[in-house]
Amino acid sequence: MKQEYVAFIADLKQRIVQSRYMTARLINKEQLLLYFKTGKMLSEKIIAEKWGSKVIEQIATDLQRALPGIKGFSYTSLKNMRQFYETYADAIGVEANGQSVTGQIGQTFWGISFTHHMMLINKCSKLEERLFYIDQAASQYWSVRVLEHQIAAKLYRKRGKLANNFQTTLAGNLKADALEVFQDEYLFDFIAVDETDEKVFENALVKNVKNMILTMGKGFCFIGNQYRLEVGGEEFFVDLLFFNRCLQSLVAFEIKRGKFKPEYAGQLNFYLNVLDEKVRLAHEHASIGIVLCKEKNNTVVEFAVRTIDKAMGVATYRTTREMPAEMRGILPDTGELARLL
Repeated sequence: MKQEYVAFIADLKQRIVQSRYMTARLINKEQLLLYFKTGKMLSEKIIAEKWGSKVIEQIATDLQRALPGIKGFSYTSLKNMRQFYETYADAIGVEANGQSVTGQIGQTFWGISFTHHMMLINKCSKLEERLFYIDQAASQYWSVRVLEHQIAAKLYRKRGKLANNFQTTLAGNLKADALEVFQDEYLFDFIAVDETDEKVFENALVKNVKNMILTMGKGFCFIGNQYRLEVGGEEFFVDLLFFNRCLQSLVAFEIKRGKFKPEYAGQLNFYLNVLDEKVRLAHEHASIGIVLCKEKNNTVVEFAVRTIDKAMGVATYRTTREMPAEMRGILPDTGELARLL
């Protein structure tokens, strides 16, 4: 009953959000068209008249005089409109009575804000990558912050790369769907605790459950942490338990603070067997498990999960507290810094 209720609330919320989103999208589409056409006018006029770059600043000033108090047409905004047009000029054709869309651009293009678009233009160099994030952001209603997070997590590059046994354990379309749902690496940039303590880290995730679900991706509903299972009079506890609406499956996450070990697969397989026997509802697909650890060797993972008949994968996680690779060797380590101080 609890799982059905959670799924019902999630579905109701999705419908309400989607309805509000559709209304806002119609307004947003007109605004994007205006910005695109404005950028087109600026770009073509500057090239034709051989105006210098400072002319945009003058245009912004004159617009303010002509339309006192107008918002969204500052010098910076006009520069962004010109960049917006020049970035997508070859992919979008604008007609007198609206827009015609080429095969490269879908309707989701008009479903995200101008701020979303400018972030993608500045952070993603390839059109294919931008289109991927546009589709994801529009269909999942990402805020600008969530979009920025997913770009930082390199979701585009890491999609479909999760080490797993889905090929032999999942049927039909579920294989591809599962690879779309799960990530090879999760960026928990909202965590600021000691990650070496599994319980502390798990509790921090639960306290930030909204951010955690946004990070997890498409269709996740949180059921609970330390989810209790009873087998033969003994108690066992799943670290994090979700239900995924896209896969119609329970999803168990086990958090490990170090490098992946083959015995973790056996432990997770046990949990999945119990979940399918005692918790899963009749209409749901078999449960899926993910080991979430700091490091992994994909070859070791492959051998560990190869003959297991329950669907599982192994992903890693990181936080922004960790020093980027390009900074290592430039800054002193904490011991050296303490000595210097």
